[in-house]
Amino acid sequence: MLREMLIGKLHRGVVTECRLDYEGSLTVDQDLLDAAGILLHQKVQVLDINNGNRIETYVIPGERGSRHLMVNGAAARLFHKGDRVIVCAFGIMDDAEARALHPQVILLDEQNRRIG
Repeated sequence: MLREMLIGKLHRGVVTECRLDYEGSLTVDQDLLDAAGILLHQKVQVLDINNGNRIETYVIPGERGSRHLMVNGAAARLFHKGDRVIVCAFGIMDDAEARALHPQVILLDEQNRRIG
């Protein structure tokens, strides 16, 4: 059996920009992606703590050290600059891998700095 499991999460990040005219996706500081084990173009869910909106998209890397978390394309209509979000990345694995899994959960402060 294969299971879809949480493998990495950026918890309580802050949206730094919403770009409606961009092609689509979620731009995230490459340092944050690395910390959470999230790969370029990996599918993620983005959960808006402020308004309850949830989307599924993919990530593209932002500039290292920028602490950017930008919602792009049509999803920019569902989020606002300053919203707190949770970014969840998932992977599909067999039962043994799933039972041994320890997701990378990265807690962020209001400036998207890692605090845990």
